[in-house]
Amino acid sequence: MSEQIEMQTLVEAVADFLGTLPLEGQAAFHAKVAAGALGIVAREIAQKPRAAEAATLAGFLGHDRPLDALRAELCDKLRRREMTAETPGLLDTLTRTALAKLAVDNPRYSTFQRMTTPSQ
Repeated sequence: MSEQIEMQTLVEAVADFLGTLPLEGQAAFHAKVAAGALGIVAREIAQKPRAAEAATLAGFLGHDRPLDALRAELCDKLRRREMTAETPGLLDTLTRTALAKLAVDNPRYSTFQRMTTPSQ
């Protein structure tokens, strides 16, 4: 019996397969959308963005809680103006969180590319 194939490998294989189907019109469009969605799933499996976001927010806020609670706390502090753009570390935390989400959702997005590619 062979080893079990990892989820990410399976998802990537199905996405690649969908891209090779000789389809036209609406079926081709739906296959492309499905392949894109599977690409997002594969990147999410690999990068674990929720865990990374929780670690980033916990580090910034100074304590560990579930991700939804950390997000709610940050939103509440912003809403009550306890934190502003001048708060040390806030913009860096928000930028890192947004870039981590883009790395999963759309790593080809031009702003993501510009912000994550080292300048020459």
